[in-house]
Amino acid sequence: MREGGQLDLGAYTADVPWRPAFTKTADVPRVLAEWEAGATIVLQALHVNWHPLAVFCRQLEEAIGHSVQVNSYYTPRGSQGFAVHHDTHDVLVLQVAGDKRWLLYDPLLELPLKHQRYSKSLGDHGEPVDDLTLRAGDTLYLPRGWLHQAETSDTDSLHLTIGINAYTWLDAAKAALAPLEQNADLRRGVDADRDEADEIAERLRARLDPEDVARRRRRRFLDTRRPIREDGLSQLRALERLDVETPVERRSTVIADLEDGDEGATLVFEGREVRFPPQARAEVVACFEADDPFRPSELPGELDDHGRLVLVRRLVREGFLRIL
Repeated sequence: MREGGQLDLGAYTADVPWRPAFTKTADVPRVLAEWEAGATIVLQALHVNWHPLAVFCRQLEEAIGHSVQVNSYYTPRGSQGFAVHHDTHDVLVLQVAGDKRWLLYDPLLELPLKHQRYSKSLGDHGEPVDDLTLRAGDTLYLPRGWLHQAETSDTDSLHLTIGINAYTWLDAAKAALAPLEQNADLRRGVDADRDEADEIAERLRARLDPEDVARRRRRRFLDTRRPIREDGLSQLRALERLDVETPVERRSTVIADLEDGDEGATLVFEGREVRFPPQARAEVVACFEADDPFRPSELPGELDDHGRLVLVRRLVREGFLRIL
C-alpha cells in the first residue's frame, strides 16, 4: 500500500507455472521496486505464519483473556502507508526498527464494531490531539475508534500492530439468544403482542446473568484458539521412545479449562473436549496443573504404569503435553 491506498495485486505479484498453478505469488523484484518507490510492505496475520510471534500472542492472550492478531508494516523513509482511519479493535503498536511519527485524533464513532469501518462520511477528523514519534522499543496503545495516521521521516520503519479483539455486550446478547432458536415461540412471526415481547425479553434477561455471560465468553475464547505445534511431526516420532521415566511437560501454548464431574474429567481447549473416565481423574488433574516437567511415573492416582502411559500418550497426540 502507498499514500493511503492499496496497490493493485498485479503490481507486485506473478503466477508461477505449476500443476496446480501458484497464482498471485509475491514477485520479489517488483516488491522491492514498489517499496523503493514508497510502498509499505504489509504482512497480515503474521502470528499464523511465524512461530515466535505465535507464542508471544498466545502468552498475551492468556494474560488478558482476549484473542489477538498481528500484522507487520515495513515503510520506507519519507513515506506513508494508511491515511487517517480508525481500527475496530484495540491496538498495541510495537516499534521494532527505525522511527515513525503518529498523529492521533479524537474518535468520530465511539467503540466501532467490526463492520463499522472508517469512512469520510463520518465527518472531518479535525486537528490532532497528540503528535508523537515512536522509536525502536517503544509501544503505543490505541483504543478502538481512535483516529490515527503514521508516517516515516528520514529512516525506514518496521512496526507490529497487535490487534486485541473485544467481546462486547452485543456478542453476549447474540450468544445468549442463539440456543433459544430451539424454542418454537421465538420462531413465530413478529406481531404487536406486547405480552409476548415482554416474555421474550425476560427470557433473554435470564440468560444474561453475569456468570453465564462469563462462561459463554470463556468457552468461545477456548474454542477459537488455534493449535500451535511447530514440533508436531517430531512429537509423533518421540512417542516411540516414551516410557514411564520419559520427562514431559504441559505445552505452554495451550489455554485450557478442566471440567471435573461425576462422569470423569474433561479438558477443554482448541475447540475440543478430551474426556477421561473417573479412574483417571487424579492423573488428568495433575497434568492440567503441572507447571514444571514431570515423568509419567510421578503422576498421582490409581492408574498403573500402563494406564499412565496410555493417558500421557493420548495427551501428547492431542497436543496438550509434549515430550522432552
